[in-house]
Amino acid sequence: MAKTERFEKVYSQGKLNVMEIWVDKETGVNYVFHQSGYAGGITPLLDRNGNPIISPVLND
Repeated sequence: MAKTERFEKVYSQGKLNVMEIWVDKETGVNYVFHQSGYAGGITPLLDRNGNPIISPVLND
């Protein structure tokens, strides 16, 4: 049985100061990840009203 990855990286920029957007393929929720040196963090990506940005979920 093939194991599929739950999260997919859809955007990335930077080498030392990394900014990435990841999508949860089960829920469609977008997350932003920022890394600077040895420190990093991840949080849901929100729209201007404070609601999480949700991408359409494609069933394979």
